Amino acid sequence: MSQPLLSVDELTVTFAPRGGRGAPVRAVDGVSFTITEGQVTGLVGESGCGKSVTSLALMGLLPSKGVTVGGRADFAGTDLLSLRRNELRDMRGTQLAMIFQDPLSSLNPVVPIGVQVAEILTRHRGLRGSAARAEAATLLDRVGIPDPTRRLREYPHQLSGGMRQRALIAMAVACAPRLLIADEPTTALDVTIQAQILELLRELVDQQGTALLMITHDLGVVAGLCDTVNVLYAGKVVETAERRPLFAAPAHPYAHGLLGSIPRLDAPRGEPLNPVRGSINDTIAWADGCAFAPRCDHVTMDCLTGTPALGPVPAGAADQAGGHLVRCVNPVVPAPEPQNTEAPA
Repeated sequence: MSQPLLSVDELTVTFAPRGGRGAPVRAVDGVSFTITEGQVTGLVGESGCGKSVTSLALMGLLPSKGVTVGGRADFAGTDLLSLRRNELRDMRGTQLAMIFQDPLSSLNPVVPIGVQVAEILTRHRGLRGSAARAEAATLLDRVGIPDPTRRLREYPHQLSGGMRQRALIAMAVACAPRLLIADEPTTALDVTIQAQILELLRELVDQQGTALLMITHDLGVVAGLCDTVNVLYAGKVVETAERRPLFAAPAHPYAHGLLGSIPRLDAPRGEPLNPVRGSINDTIAWADGCAFAPRCDHVTMDCLTGTPALGPVPAGAADQAGGHLVRCVNPVVPAPEPQNTEAPA
């Protein structure tokens, strides 16, 4: 078993209240996970659970004032959280890269695409002039943008949403980073473009051995791309497993509810969906019990006696193979399969 490229241990991110009034907000509350090279790891959960803040903390892109980051993020023997900003800036692009959620707001609207791509090549690879432009055109062609030489002269608003996302991917992979973080890269794209973007990301992982951290709320993306999955709720990982065991038998009621709310093609016509009741705001502090308890259909008094630990799923609750861990004192037990009681012919 290869050593993890990135090992995140008890990552915390706390935001101070504006004006010093009110209590600090713990957006990320002890998140731990690992990623190996050539692996796709998913961070899944509703909006507000801490996915994007986790990625920004790893990249060193959170504000320097009013934010406290704790824990450890060991990247190839270096703790990313202990680096100075200029040291981390040198690693971004060459060792670490990120694809942001909204390409239109992530790209500079008054600078041509070619200049923005070439800037990375000049900063990290020393290419200049015609050599940088030629390499920028090669990168755009590699990510499937037609007529890349002409596109280099165009501005972000002149490109479609799919092309802008591809341009961001080209910028992210320009220096062949070892770790690529994709924050909701298919949001607001139509289904066809989503499939093309995901196929492109999978090719990058397979061909370059890049480690990919996929941040998404779309379980369809998880099912088609991720190798391992970490389900986040209120800043903590509540379930982690390989993709197949998680989809086959989710143990945490939250993960079970997320999967149960997805429409199924094999469901009877007219069968209603089963959404997770309440909202992300219906929560309690982890110190007082499970934060999901106010929304949970499996809640017991034991759920309100302190923070549940993340441990192996109990026997019978789910498939225990593949390091399936759950943070729950009353996990979901799959319904037994129907037995064939007919006598053999």
